[in-house]
Amino acid sequence: MKAIVLALACAAGSAVLAGCSHMPPNPKDDTKFQYLLDRHPEWTENKVDTLPALPSQQDLIPFEVSQNTPLHFAIDGKSLSVGSDNVIRYTVVITSPSGARNVNYEGIRCDTYEWKLYAGLNADHDGWDRTVANDWTRIENGNLNAYQAALYQDYFCESKVPTGKANVIVEHMRQHRTARSQM
Repeated sequence: MKAIVLALACAAGSAVLAGCSHMPPNPKDDTKFQYLLDRHPEWTENKVDTLPALPSQQDLIPFEVSQNTPLHFAIDGKSLSVGSDNVIRYTVVITSPSGARNVNYEGIRCDTYEWKLYAGLNADHDGWDRTVANDWTRIENGNLNAYQAALYQDYFCESKVPTGKANVIVEHMRQHRTARSQM
């Protein structure tokens, strides 16, 4: 009886070992292995076919970038949107001490810390110019005029996602409720 049990145990052991022969020959070969958190779903940007109206002075919401910059920064509250692609799109108005203005329609991606220029104010100051558009670019930190970094960190993004819907972000900006002031 012991011989039969021993023979069955050996047969079962051989079957288990035979099943292991289907494993890769080199267990250190992990070229096909991918950590769950390293997987990035395919992201598709929403098409920007229409641009917002040019900003009106009464719709501008000023925000702080640096106490050392002479420029003044504001967002057009009516233009701010959060797309289904999680891109926050907005019109920014940058004004110099002499009154010169740059007006851009841009977007920020919270998940990648990037920004994109869709259009700028044309030379006649009566419409948008799409020829100045650029592709997604890493947001710059640390310079006096890093307004995209200020928007990302203070109002738009938290934990790589938008802080809320457009109306929530606009209200926080109007009340000057930055991420730091809410801690």
